[in-house]
Amino acid sequence: MVKRALTEKRPWLFASIAVAIAYFFLKDTAIGGTWLILLKGSAAGLLAVYALQRHNSIDAKILAIVMLLSAAGDMLIELDLIWGGAAFFLSHLAAIALYLKNRRHNPAKSQMLAALALLALAPLVSWLVSHDPGIAIYGVALGGMAATAWLSRFSRYRVGIGAIVFVVSDWLIFAGVGNSGLPGWSANLVWPLYYLGQFLIATGVIQTLRKELPSAG
Repeated sequence: MVKRALTEKRPWLFASIAVAIAYFFLKDTAIGGTWLILLKGSAAGLLAVYALQRHNSIDAKILAIVMLLSAAGDMLIELDLIWGGAAFFLSHLAAIALYLKNRRHNPAKSQMLAALALLALAPLVSWLVSHDPGIAIYGVALGGMAATAWLSRFSRYRVGIGAIVFVVSDWLIFAGVGNSGLPGWSANLVWPLYYLGQFLIATGVIQTLRKELPSAG
């Protein structure tokens, strides 16, 4: 019943989930090449289509831009780490714009402290695990994305946690770049954590928008 409802009411979301799962199981097989890169980018790309299909507001369009830039990053990073990182950097800037546009009024002191911790820890840990100045600079945008997501009016249980999960997935990538001595199996967590983060962000933002403006969905 749940699967049927998902395929009928949210086909693009279902397609994104299916593609993400397929990529996880195919990424280390002989399929490789262009097809695998396109498959990888399709997961976030379909989340962009989902956002546009479920809501017609400016916020939904910005969310779609975030996901499309992420999709570009997913594909480019397979070809060049710097180009992929640049696409994700732009994605984070777009996400920051979305969250600042939808900032929560009068956040609690504990929420402000948590946001400041995210803002500081993201670049710090990125540097500590990679020892790469470029990655540390990228970490500033990463932390800004997570901090503003936490302080936005969107659900912290979806968007806030999704942003944090995204940060953790990036830290695992950076640890690999810096040969930080993590166990080999940790690399297999990168894609599930990354996609889970993006899924929570996309569905969390759209859920809030549809609750507030049901006639627009």
